Amino acid sequence: MSSAPVIILHQPKRLIVGAGTIGEVGPWAADVSSTLVIATPITAGFIDRLKLPGKVALFDAIPGEPEIATLDAALAAARVAKPDLIVGLGGGSVMDVAKLVAALWDGEQTLTDVAGPNKVAGRKTLLAQVATTAGTGSEAGIRSLITDPVKGAKIAVESPYLIADLAVLDPELTYSVPPAVTAATGVDAMAHCVEAFTSKRAHPMIDGFARMGFHLVGKFLARAVKDGSDREAREGLMLASYYGGICLGPVNTAAGHAIAYPLGTLLHLPHGLANAIVFPHVLAFNQPVVADKTAEVAEALGFGKDLSQADLSGAAHAFCADLGIEMSLARHGATEADLSRFAADAHAIRRLMDNNPADMSVDDVLGIYRASF
Repeated sequence: MSSAPVIILHQPKRLIVGAGTIGEVGPWAADVSSTLVIATPITAGFIDRLKLPGKVALFDAIPGEPEIATLDAALAAARVAKPDLIVGLGGGSVMDVAKLVAALWDGEQTLTDVAGPNKVAGRKTLLAQVATTAGTGSEAGIRSLITDPVKGAKIAVESPYLIADLAVLDPELTYSVPPAVTAATGVDAMAHCVEAFTSKRAHPMIDGFARMGFHLVGKFLARAVKDGSDREAREGLMLASYYGGICLGPVNTAAGHAIAYPLGTLLHLPHGLANAIVFPHVLAFNQPVVADKTAEVAEALGFGKDLSQADLSGAAHAFCADLGIEMSLARHGATEADLSRFAADAHAIRRLMDNNPADMSVDDVLGIYRASF
């Protein structure tokens, strides 16, 4: 790359990493009188471990892919609770909702007003993000994604006002994550790092975070899938996820995520799973344009050296399949007739497609869905 673009890096004001660190949230929030915890029915089980002072309200109606109605309900809960602090206690969906609730509950702006980059007017409410999966890296980032069920597309909000005051990476919260979810979210974290690393917008500083991320996934993902209570592996994956989240702010993802999104919005696949299914094909498609970086990724993930496109795709497919991920779209309910709609939708996500190192036509995208079918 001749001249690296300018990047702006936002990170949480405070980051706490380690087993048992969920208990640091309460002492940090000592002066808070009212808190709204946003969670799922499962992650709500960790609420006592936060040791929060004052009044604590809970909103736990968060589905796998949050939609506009989810955000509206969470905002209504916040307007009742009038919190000084919002805590996102969960995975990416929970943390994405928490960001927007913290920024919007006490103001006039709506989701439509803030969609896109840098439209959020400000934020007075404190925000703590406590991750319970190792995948999206949402705790590190300035973006929130909400699904519009009518359009079948994701609305992306991006603003420095969505960054957390405190982020907590406590591997103990991920011990109970099932192997299938561990595998899919781990591949999502890896995809964030790999797509940013090979992007047209790649930057030497972000390359460092990306490298640390995909090396950690190569080292620890299979271990965590095999033994959920492997503390070292769980912590390694939480760091990989966090590094992936850092990559998203200044550089963002590319074709892999664009191609995964319709599988979430239209086929209702979990985000990590959708990424895993298309990952091998996108990696191989981009190989000729970013050969050196692709070789570095392949080695870090244990695929071997000097691979052809076909061998690279096969090795990446085996990596995901060996983690127990079902890699066939047909097995997940897709039909041949769906694929052209998926391809049209994915190709239209220019904010990501334009970052891809190799240009992709609609037919190229359709080819990737066919290969994944």
